[in-house]
Amino acid sequence: MRCFPWLMFFFVVSPIFAAEPPNVLMIVGDDWGWTDFGFMGHPEIKTPHLDRLAKEGVLFPNGYTPTSLCRASLATILTGQFAHEHRICCNDPPAGIDRDEMLPFLKNAPALPRLLQDRKYQSFQTGKFWEGPFQNGGFTHGMTTKGRHGEEGLVIGRQTLEPIHDFITKSTGPWFVWYAPMMPHEPHTPPERILKKYAKEGRDPRLAKYWAMCEWTDETVGELLKWLEEKKLRDNLLIVFVVDNGWVQSTGPVKKGDQFETRSKNSAYDAGVRTPIILHGKMIGKRQRREELVSTVDLAPTIIDVCGVESKPKMSGESLMALLNGTSKRDRNKVFGEIYLHTAATLKDPQVNLTHRWVRHREFKLILPTVKDSTPELFDIVKDPMEKTDLAASHPEKVAALTKILMDEWNGWPTKKP
Repeated sequence: MRCFPWLMFFFVVSPIFAAEPPNVLMIVGDDWGWTDFGFMGHPEIKTPHLDRLAKEGVLFPNGYTPTSLCRASLATILTGQFAHEHRICCNDPPAGIDRDEMLPFLKNAPALPRLLQDRKYQSFQTGKFWEGPFQNGGFTHGMTTKGRHGEEGLVIGRQTLEPIHDFITKSTGPWFVWYAPMMPHEPHTPPERILKKYAKEGRDPRLAKYWAMCEWTDETVGELLKWLEEKKLRDNLLIVFVVDNGWVQSTGPVKKGDQFETRSKNSAYDAGVRTPIILHGKMIGKRQRREELVSTVDLAPTIIDVCGVESKPKMSGESLMALLNGTSKRDRNKVFGEIYLHTAATLKDPQVNLTHRWVRHREFKLILPTVKDSTPELFDIVKDPMEKTDLAASHPEKVAALTKILMDEWNGWPTKKP
């Protein structure tokens, strides 16, 4: 069996495999800014349970999601593929096209729950899931059977955790739980007891509600972890935490369509595409903070690696275990991404819906718009993490070098069809 046991202090992982594959808890935050955690240094927002996971586990503060739109991002987490590979590039189909026409995309992709069945895993979908019935993602059990966002599954976290308790209690073998509550996602309706901590004179009430939602989401994580501890299920448990896409809360009087700032969700800016990633569990190794650039395309390969899945389908990501044990073949100084229309113009060709491509290489980040006559943007993320100063005009040689890196990585896509 190919799961990594815990070794003391000086070793990250061992090639010796444990007797039993680990259970896996995937926690997916929703519409959550990369700075908005205690462990990422936010001065106000309290996230003690995630802080503990980050402190005890392996934290990647420079994690990225290639596509900062929730449906496309979730599909990438599940498949280890970029959006132009799994072809889930939008939230909604073109006008007049039924959503069911998009469902074969995930059915035909190497979805993580389906791969885990090779190791006799039972898997449970809760919360956000855009791809119709949970079976379309290879889940053996689930809450969502239809519709947009996740329909019946969206009660998880906000109203109850009991479905997860029931599934785990009845499981007869190793299990994988997809805990993807629509939190802190709107509607921002935190409990009054939490909102009181953030609703201060002079603070925009919309911002206070969003911050309170962040703490409430963390609280639900704590409740789930406490239950697992009480059931003595933490010893052989891999926990993965990630956010689907970023968020910068709009403030001021409410206007239609202004829930978030335009340079966050569904943009190529770090406020949209950056997310901390946490791996936690004895099989992962010693606690540490890793500054390398990593991507959500790496998560599915990481999980099937830790769980000992023999089948290795085509994925663009690489297991983060290879990085931790020093065998990585990937240049961890660069990550890539692509941004698409929220509502697709066509389902036949992802290129038609593409609005931006982006690459971060070491400290520099290049954003390439696809609209004719638009200009690229270049930022020094280390010196300018909020991307306030565009350096493209003053560093044309860097723009050219990063453009080549981007096009070489994807073999010219989307100039060439995928």
